[in-house]
Amino acid sequence: MENQLAKSTEERTFQYQDSLPSLPVPSLEESLKKYLESVKPFANEEEYKKTEEIVKKFQNGIGEKLHQKLLERAKEKRNWLEEWWLNVAYLDVRIPSQLNVNFGGPAPHMEHYWPPKEGTQLERGSISLWHNLNYWQLLRKEKLPVDKVGNTPLDMNQFRMLFSTCKIPGISRDSIMNYFRTESEGYSPTHIVVLCRGRVFVFDAIHEGCLITPPEILRQLTYIHRKCHSEPDGPGVAALTSEERTRWAKARDYLINLDPENLTRLEKIQSSLLVYSLEDDSPHVTPEDYSQVIAMVLTGDPTVRWGDKSYNLISFSNGVLGCNCDHAPYDAMVMVSISYYVDEKILENEGRWKGSEKARDMPLPEELVFTVDEKVLSDISQAKAQYLKQASDLQVVAYSFTHFGKKLTKKKMLHPDTFIQLALQLAYYRLHGRPGCCYETAMTRFFYHGRTETVRSCTVEAVRWCQSMQDPAASALERKQMMLQAFAKHNKMMKDCSTGKGFDRHLLGLSLIAREEGLPVPELFTDPLFSRSGGGGNFVLSTSLVGYLRVQGVVVPMVHSGYGVFYHIRDDRFVVACSAWKSCAETDAEKLVQLIFHAFQDMMQLMNSAHL
Repeated sequence: MENQLAKSTEERTFQYQDSLPSLPVPSLEESLKKYLESVKPFANEEEYKKTEEIVKKFQNGIGEKLHQKLLERAKEKRNWLEEWWLNVAYLDVRIPSQLNVNFGGPAPHMEHYWPPKEGTQLERGSISLWHNLNYWQLLRKEKLPVDKVGNTPLDMNQFRMLFSTCKIPGISRDSIMNYFRTESEGYSPTHIVVLCRGRVFVFDAIHEGCLITPPEILRQLTYIHRKCHSEPDGPGVAALTSEERTRWAKARDYLINLDPENLTRLEKIQSSLLVYSLEDDSPHVTPEDYSQVIAMVLTGDPTVRWGDKSYNLISFSNGVLGCNCDHAPYDAMVMVSISYYVDEKILENEGRWKGSEKARDMPLPEELVFTVDEKVLSDISQAKAQYLKQASDLQVVAYSFTHFGKKLTKKKMLHPDTFIQLALQLAYYRLHGRPGCCYETAMTRFFYHGRTETVRSCTVEAVRWCQSMQDPAASALERKQMMLQAFAKHNKMMKDCSTGKGFDRHLLGLSLIAREEGLPVPELFTDPLFSRSGGGGNFVLSTSLVGYLRVQGVVVPMVHSGYGVFYHIRDDRFVVACSAWKSCAETDAEKLVQLIFHAFQDMMQLMNSAHL
C-alpha cells in the first residue's frame, strides 16, 4: 500500500501541462514604448523623431486593429504564438538548415574521465548510448523531474521532441514528424540509426523486453565499424539533408518515386530514437579550448549526419562525443538536460561500465541500402559541395575564462548572465566603434508551450556605459554608476521577457495578422530603424546563455556581418563560444572573444576600485 501511495504522489514529467497558464498578449502601448526605447542607440535625433511618429500613427491606427485581432486569436489558442513561430522561425526558412539553423556542442566528458584518446570511440560510444537510452526510458515512464523555478512548474512539452522526431522537407514549408509516445500513450519506436562512411544501419535498443547493455551495444557498433572500414563507402544519402530546403524536398520526392522502398527506409530514419554518427575525424579539445570540437560538430562530415533529426549523437575517432540537433522542434535547454544527465552518470561510474560483460544473442544490425541512380548521386555530390563550401567559411572560437566566474560576480551582487551580456556589448563597441544590436534568448516556459522571447541587450544605458569606458575623462566612479544602471536595466528586461512582457514576439504577431488579412505591410516594419535595431532577424549579435552546468554549444550568426555567441557559467569560469563568417571582412570571432575576456577584467576592476 505504501508503495502504491508513493507512486501516486510522485510527480510525472508532463502532469502540469494542462494547468499551465496561456501565453499572454502584452499591452500594445507597453510594447511600443519598449520598442521605441530599443531603437534609440541606433538613431540620430531626426531618425528617432521620425520613428516616434510612425509608432504613434501605428498605435492609434492599424496597430490597434491588429492588436484586437491578436487578442481574439489568443482567446481561442492556449499559445497564440506557437504555430506562427514554428513556421516563421523554422519551417518556412528555405536556406540549408543543417548549418544555418541547427545547434551543436561537445559532450563535457573530455574534461574528466574521457580525454581524447584513439581507440576508445566504440567503447565510450556504447556507454554514452546506454545512458542516453536510460534517459529515454525516464521520459517514456514520465519519471524525469519537472523543471521548476522555485515551486512554479515550467512547460515540459519540448522534451517530447528529443527522441523519434524529424523534420520533413517541403516545397515551400517543412513539417515535423514526432513519433515519441510515453508508455501510457502507447507504442514508441525503439530502434537506433547508425551512420558510418556514407552507409546507414539500424538496430533495436530493446531486446526481450529490456534495454540492451553497453557490451551488447558495443558488439553492434563494432560490427558496423568493421564492415564500413573493410568495404567501399556508401552513397551518403544523408548529405541531402544539408541542402537548400526546396531542393532537398524535390530530391526526396525523386528518391521515393525511384523506389517506394526508399520511403520505408526514410521513415525508419525519421522515426528512430536518435541518429548515432560515427565520424573518422579526431578534434583537438582541452577544458580551456573547445574551438575545434565545436567547429566539427557544426561542420563535420555531412554523410554521417541526418540534418533534420532532432538528435544526432556524434562520436569522433578519438573518443570525443558531441551532438548536432535540428532547432525547429526544441530549444537548447532540452539538450543541456540530457547532456548533463549523461555526464553525471559517466562521472558516477568513473567512465566505465560496471555491469555484466555478458552479451545476449541478438540480431545483427540491418543495413538500409537506398536505391539510387545517377541523378541521386549527382544531387548528393551537389549537396556535399554547397555544404562544404559554406562550412569552410565558418570561424568558430570557444575558450574558457578561468580568472573568476559566478562565485565572484555574485559576491559583488552582479547577475552573472548580465555581466557577460554587458562585457559583450563593451567588446563589440571596442572592436567595431559602434553599438551592436543584440538578441539574447529569454525563456517563456512559465506558459503553455512557451519557448523564447527576445531580450534586446543593447540598451541606451549599456551604450552610455560603453562610451564612458572609452572616454579618458570619465572617472572610475562615473563608469561604475553607469555600469550598475546598465545592469539594472538588463535585469528588468530579462524579468519582463520571461513573464510574457517582451515586445518582439508581440510585434511579430501583429505583422503576421496583417499578412494573414492581406493588408499592406505597416510602415512600422518597413522603417529602416526597425531592421537596423535588429527587427526581422537582423541582430548582429545572436546570443544565448547555455546554462550553469558543464554543457557548451554554438550556432552560426543570424546575419552575415554578425556573430553567434553562446556561453555558460560556472563557479570558477565563464566559457564563451563565438562564430563568425570568414568571408565578412569586418568580423573576427577570435578578436571579439579576447575583447570579451578583457572586458570581464575591466568590469571586475571597476567593482574593486570605485567604492561608492
